[in-house]
Amino acid sequence: MNKIQRWTLAVVCVATAMLMLDIAVVNTALSKIAGDLKTDLHGLQWIVDAYTLALASTVLTAGALADRFGRRRLFSYGLALFSVSSLLCAVAGDITFLNVARAVQGIGGAIMFAVSLALLANAFPTAKERGGALAAYGATIGAAFAVGPLVGGALTSGLGWRWIFLINIPLGLVCLAITRAYVAESKDAMARRVDVGGLLTLTGGLFLLILALLRGNELGWGSAQIVAELGGAGILLAAFVAIEAKVAEPMLPLGLFRSGSFTGAQVGAFAISATWFAIFFYVTLYLQQVLGLSAIEAGLVYLPSTIVMFFVAGASASVAERVSGRAMVSVGLVLVGAGMALLTLAQVDSSWTIALPGSLLAMIGTGLFNPSISNFALSSVPEHQSGLAAGANDTFRQAGIAVGVAALGALIPSGTIFAGGGHDAFVGGLHDALWVCAAVCVVGAAACWALLRDPAPAEADQTTRVADDTLVAEAV
Repeated sequence: MNKIQRWTLAVVCVATAMLMLDIAVVNTALSKIAGDLKTDLHGLQWIVDAYTLALASTVLTAGALADRFGRRRLFSYGLALFSVSSLLCAVAGDITFLNVARAVQGIGGAIMFAVSLALLANAFPTAKERGGALAAYGATIGAAFAVGPLVGGALTSGLGWRWIFLINIPLGLVCLAITRAYVAESKDAMARRVDVGGLLTLTGGLFLLILALLRGNELGWGSAQIVAELGGAGILLAAFVAIEAKVAEPMLPLGLFRSGSFTGAQVGAFAISATWFAIFFYVTLYLQQVLGLSAIEAGLVYLPSTIVMFFVAGASASVAERVSGRAMVSVGLVLVGAGMALLTLAQVDSSWTIALPGSLLAMIGTGLFNPSISNFALSSVPEHQSGLAAGANDTFRQAGIAVGVAALGALIPSGTIFAGGGHDAFVGGLHDALWVCAAVCVVGAAACWALLRDPAPAEADQTTRVADDTLVAEAV
């Protein structure tokens, strides 16, 4: 591994850890934020969903822009925006300001997330080189998301919840300096134009869907407002599909879904994000509001599973030489589902140790899943479209988290949880949500097994532009 490769891998992993931490790190600070900013569960849900919704709805466009104007350039812009918006989050005086700042932070995260895989694809052009890099990248995603509660708990207990955002500023500046000094610039000479119609319909459709899911319990699922929001979401998302089918240069070429590996990568990313990554929000509330753990104690509960997941993901590169990526993705999702099924053993009067078996099993599955699904996402399209591939996969990841947090909230009655009541109802709803998540993971595993196809070695190392052009023609 040369200097450029080492620095590129390092800065991509650190930047990815930052943006993934900012999905998970707020979980253990929720109680403190609720008390300080005088908000309820609805406001707290938007702390997570404002970030992930902004990220999900712009990451595909960010990937296309990076292919067109330069991946290192866009990555630098994303780092700068993420750092500035982190400062705005830290100084927020009310929940509305915080949620708006979180949305801006999500846009910065979208740019970073969309470009990160493309930077790795450029720095590690062959399948053998890329395997180790993707193992480190996958370990970073899982570890950052899982260790987020511990980091958030430590910062919140020791310094205050605002420090969960302030910590991003020095890290962002260091990453920006390394990017400018060591990361190579790359772009696609055949990059697509910005698909404005696709961007507006996708963003609007996701926003209305999340809004309806978040407010359905409060306003009533049959209320005119919720029905209108769900109807509007359906119309806009259908319009997005129609636009992508007809526009000359779509942000998401629908022809790519003719590839089973491309489709399987998106199905798998959505399945794990809408379940395991989304349920973190509510499991952490259970640990703090039902079992009475402090912020740092709740974070420590996840530490054993985080360590195990990190080593599993790190070892996946060597395992992949003997086991197909298709098997690792499918088995990983089944293990995640089994882990969430074990978490249903948690009761109102349980010890915190009840969460260990389920979280350990789910994190082993995550460690197997993440590097392999990233590899499928990249290898299913030509190398010069790596920004598009990364953007598509990240869109399904972040949309999964946003939809999952909102949809699972419809199953979990949380109205009185911050007032010290409703524990039995909360735990019962959490059990229902966990069983739904386990079922989704099993269905997702079956779909990935049916759709994914491991590339032959010659295909994995294919780098010539002539071959790329042929693949583009087949895809679109």
